[in-house]
Amino acid sequence: MKCVILAAGMGNRMYPLTQTRPKVMVSIANKPILEHLLIGAKSAGITEFVFVVGYKKELVKSYFGDGSNWGVKVSYIFQNEQLGTANAIGVTEDLAGERFLVLNGDVLIGSECISKLLEKREASVMTLTERDGKGFGVVEVEGDFVKRIIEKPEGVTETCLVNAGIYVFDRSIFTAIEETALSERGEYEITDSLQSMVDGGIEVGYHIVEDWIDVGYPWNLLDANEGLLKGIKRDIRGTVEERATIHGEVIVGEGSIIRDGAYIIGPVMIGEDCDIGPNCFIRPYTSIGDDVRVGNGVEVKNSILMDHTKVGHLTYMGDSVIGEGCNFGAGTIVANLRHDNSSIKARVKGEKIDSGKRKLGVILGDGVKTGINSTLNVGTVLESGKMVIPGEDVW
Repeated sequence: MKCVILAAGMGNRMYPLTQTRPKVMVSIANKPILEHLLIGAKSAGITEFVFVVGYKKELVKSYFGDGSNWGVKVSYIFQNEQLGTANAIGVTEDLAGERFLVLNGDVLIGSECISKLLEKREASVMTLTERDGKGFGVVEVEGDFVKRIIEKPEGVTETCLVNAGIYVFDRSIFTAIEETALSERGEYEITDSLQSMVDGGIEVGYHIVEDWIDVGYPWNLLDANEGLLKGIKRDIRGTVEERATIHGEVIVGEGSIIRDGAYIIGPVMIGEDCDIGPNCFIRPYTSIGDDVRVGNGVEVKNSILMDHTKVGHLTYMGDSVIGEGCNFGAGTIVANLRHDNSSIKARVKGEKIDSGKRKLGVILGDGVKTGINSTLNVGTVLESGKMVIPGEDVW
């Protein structure tokens, strides 16, 4: 069986991290989302992959190549226009094979769940999970089969079965896709194709999943990062000086140095060629990429710091996602908690979104630079290349 992974979209909801990369190449636990998907599917026994690429496709191709570094075979197909999930799956008709797994590039799922999904005998199977129905496709079932699919209905807030965006199909799906009309959103929806199959008397099975994380918005990366770090084991390959302290499950990559006075509580992942300390505090569920500097008097908590970022000294950062090549001036403080304990809103592509999180710091695109003694308030989102002047208070 082959695995088709939908990786063509920019990921507008993940802006500004997607200004410089497709959504599937955003890093979690020091690996792109797409790499986590590949590794999970491979652990379930799949060794042939078809990546549907589009936006900044060269970044995907240059990173994965033919897949040989992972012991798999990767083929690519270009989706010229992002016209919906049915269109994205439809373009794979010549490559997908007789029966194939489909993964969305913004959904993380465990390999055990994939294995169970592949055991299902129905020609077409969709994964469901119990969630607040707002923003998801809601699914009604009868016995062992899907009865009705409602794509992102308005006004649904109660917990119900929703579409988790992972499927197993046989060749009959391509006939259904050819017959699928444009939806009200102007896209060809795979859920409409499945509903057409159900209406035509074709049985569509389902499998309920629990270890499923939707990474639609930047703050969802923190949830995914936490889930992935919970599974790591201690692996120190760099240099740890005598008076540095490391507790718990911590990974330190080759060429990295943990200097005296650094205090690290796992689970924490530190990449290669990093310079950590002296006298810094790194708290649980933090991922630090390659060639990152965390210096004197810095505290980092539950955050993602991507490659080549520098946090030199006297900075606090919590519950934040920091893009590549950012630089924090001395004394930069990140606020991550409202005084009234309300959930924090963040502005994404001009729209203010409720993150649902009581604690959320900042989301920074690549190459952001802060001046000394600057303050970044809760839910601040800064585009790639933004410059914050010394002493500035950013909302």
